[in-house]
Amino acid sequence: MYSIRYGGRDGQIIQLVEANDLVVVRTQSGKSLSDVKLSEASREAAASLLPVVAFPEADVVVYKVLEAKRAVVKTLRNTIRRLFKKEPAIRFAGRVLKDANTGVIYVYTENFFIKFKDEVSPEKCAAILKEHKLAIAEKLVFAPNSYFAKAPEGTGLDIFAIAETLILVPEVEYCHPELVQEKRYRALHPMQWHLINTKINGNVIEQNVQAEAAWKITRGQGTTIAVIDDGIDIDHLEFNLPGKIVAPRDTIRNTDDPRPRGFGDNHGTACAGVACAAGIGKASGVAPDARLMPIRSGGLGSMAEAKAFAWAADNGADVISCSWGPADGDWSNPNDPLHQTTFPLPDSARLAIDYALKNGRQGKGCIIVWAAGNGNERVDLDGYAAYAPIIAVAACNDRGKRSLYSDFGKAIWCAFPSNDVFAPNLEPTRPLTPGIWTTDRSGSRGYNSGMSNAENSIGDKEGNYTATFGGTSSACPGVAGVIALVLAANPELTVSQVKNLLKNSCDKIDTQGGGYDDQGHSAFYGYGRINALTAVQNAKATAEPIPEVNIAGKAHFNLASSVVLQEGKWTSDAHSNNRLLGLELKVEPASSGIGVQYRLFIQKQGATPFEKNGAFAGTTDARRKIIGFQITLLGAHANLYTVKYSAKVIGKSKIFSGSDGAVCGTSGLSGSAIAEVNIEVLKLS
Repeated sequence: MYSIRYGGRDGQIIQLVEANDLVVVRTQSGKSLSDVKLSEASREAAASLLPVVAFPEADVVVYKVLEAKRAVVKTLRNTIRRLFKKEPAIRFAGRVLKDANTGVIYVYTENFFIKFKDEVSPEKCAAILKEHKLAIAEKLVFAPNSYFAKAPEGTGLDIFAIAETLILVPEVEYCHPELVQEKRYRALHPMQWHLINTKINGNVIEQNVQAEAAWKITRGQGTTIAVIDDGIDIDHLEFNLPGKIVAPRDTIRNTDDPRPRGFGDNHGTACAGVACAAGIGKASGVAPDARLMPIRSGGLGSMAEAKAFAWAADNGADVISCSWGPADGDWSNPNDPLHQTTFPLPDSARLAIDYALKNGRQGKGCIIVWAAGNGNERVDLDGYAAYAPIIAVAACNDRGKRSLYSDFGKAIWCAFPSNDVFAPNLEPTRPLTPGIWTTDRSGSRGYNSGMSNAENSIGDKEGNYTATFGGTSSACPGVAGVIALVLAANPELTVSQVKNLLKNSCDKIDTQGGGYDDQGHSAFYGYGRINALTAVQNAKATAEPIPEVNIAGKAHFNLASSVVLQEGKWTSDAHSNNRLLGLELKVEPASSGIGVQYRLFIQKQGATPFEKNGAFAGTTDARRKIIGFQITLLGAHANLYTVKYSAKVIGKSKIFSGSDGAVCGTSGLSGSAIAEVNIEVLKLS
């Protein structure tokens, strides 16, 4: 075992061990092994190597020795090293180290970073380096008295002993070998198309949620996602990290061990990976730095189900992800009787959910996300996903359209990328990907049992990841991950504020087939496919002080050129023919965080185009009648306000009202002319 110290003599120690199945190679030319001239014996040996990671900064590649028998893999590796050292085209073939706890790969060089104490003279620094047979490669500018130094070629693993000796020298402040760490925690697996634009099987997939862009702002630090499901493999590489797992629970057995138990107990591990896999192996969650609260729970209506929500709320969960619910009908069979069967929300579950919504997050409430269902049926049949305070998530596919199985209806709040099925009678285009790449129950007992040709088709060959996860089960924890990013950017948001923020952080997809209504809602996609970057940007903006604002501007009537809004109200005179023709609305005081969008409905003509921030919407034809209008707030702060409005029509006492994008009056081809308008902007509590 080898040690490295960061932070000086009393700093943090990282323990490294030799990886018996890895070898690091640098060719003389910098080319890959397949492109250099090798002897027959070395070429045969190279056939048993699989490249696993490249380090361009060190001009080396790490290869894995493909040998099924663990007992002989080290012997084979050493044989390969001996053969390669005789090859003129290979500069060196060395051993590889990995973190003893996490397995993260390190490549060592024969170089050092050394910082002497500020008061030590340059001459003394040089003398100490020379005494330890180190040559100065570079005097560094970012810290006083710091050097990049080289050991003689061939020093090898003795660099660690040299560093341990130097750190004890009184004049030395910091010293450690140059170690190049594998940066997998920053990377995405090539199959994770739902997080970043990528290319799979020759197809460019651009239907992601902009997660990598959002990570430049936050990766979910300080937030906790509770995944209530079946067993979760907390020993998996992506979760078995210091501080990653918090308050694990099995509410069936009332223990703190949520691990999978029976055969097929695999669903929770995959869901947890979509939400918050750490990204140190082959999968990143949407919020890779968020903590995971794994809760193994029971069936619908059970006490174990209810206790799971209370446990999450009482133990610090910020977001609760639920990828389960009542039985779905057969998505491909329109005559399945389950499509017409209502499943109510049990009182025990409802009260437990209400408890979490009210008491979680120190009174701000846990945000609860639910999978809409996979039955190609109305989501309102499901008392869980359709419960009003919950965020119901639909599934969209790798072509930016609805996944054919995904449930639909008014309760759908947003969509997240997932897999799809091939049904040429409904959609002639085949899915471009096998599904969502995520964590799998380790070894052979998960969805992917592991095999030599598994990589990129059904998962990895070790059986620790699956490429075929999907359904709204996968979409739900994806949105939970986005919410964790949102709360990391602004932890003060309430449940209702988060819901409204998500509403304003979606991309409208499939605009031709989505059937979006006047309020921007689609039965298939909710308010659209969630955009993680937009959501985080909106959350950061709302963390700033929120001012009081008002809607100002003018209203135009047929018998008056314009009337200035006063105290939120425009009123024409009592003349029976004085009617509204147009609006010019703006927010005062002006702010980059809040704007207004509006349009009017003209009798026999329909809607005008949307205008915003002071532009005229309506008609200049005094013969026309305005019979309805709608107003929507825009911008990063929009989710923190609500706009309410009402209107009276000529000759009638009835008042029409609307709010937040709803139509006031009528959007049809006929109706009574509007003569009075009232608008009010309220800050949400």
